[in-house]
Amino acid sequence: MALGSYIERRGELETYFDRTAADTWAKLTSDAPVSGIRATVRAGRDEMRNTLLSWLPADMTGTRLLDAGCGTGALSIAAARRGAKVLAIDLSPTLVGVARERLPEDIDPAAIDFRSGDMLDPQLGEFDFVVAMDSLIHYLPHDICRILATLASRTRQSMAVTFAPKTPALALMHFVGGFFPRADRAPAIEPVSEKTLLKLISEDQALQQWQPGRTHRVSSGFYTSQALEMIRR
Repeated sequence: MALGSYIERRGELETYFDRTAADTWAKLTSDAPVSGIRATVRAGRDEMRNTLLSWLPADMTGTRLLDAGCGTGALSIAAARRGAKVLAIDLSPTLVGVARERLPEDIDPAAIDFRSGDMLDPQLGEFDFVVAMDSLIHYLPHDICRILATLASRTRQSMAVTFAPKTPALALMHFVGGFFPRADRAPAIEPVSEKTLLKLISEDQALQQWQPGRTHRVSSGFYTSQALEMIRR
């Protein structure tokens, strides 16, 4: 995998989510009241999380799941309740700390291994399932494809990921965001059309044993994201 642009963006994301936006994301993913705009984002993320969970088995006993970009841990907790052994990883140590604090009493702490670090670290081992909710949306299309290929090499059954679909609204936000001073910007979302991403996937030799499955777009106010299922042939 060519690491240059991935590593550069990974560093930007770690700084942003661990320092600049940690408190905002902790509140957004809680039950605390939020503004109307953030409420649409919260609702969209809830729908997307439920979509990805619906693509996983109802009974996950005996399986291992990677929650790549776990944030404050809501999806990891839901998967653990289904019996999965979860490795939940995020670039932000602060958000991982929040996830640990929010672990419900009915969940065995041993069921979820919370870590801060790189989701592509080979030391994480192999998995039956991988979920990456809104953790790839900041990477360039070619990097998304290489990330998928790297994760696929360690995944036995399926991957459920999201990307930022190339819509007029997201394209405009991406364009306007370029005019803000760099220090004031969140790491840019990188919109990509489904057709382009699927073409890149089909051309990647490392993904020839995989095929696209279900797809679902969620649009809720200021939240737009598209889920894609990848299944081992």
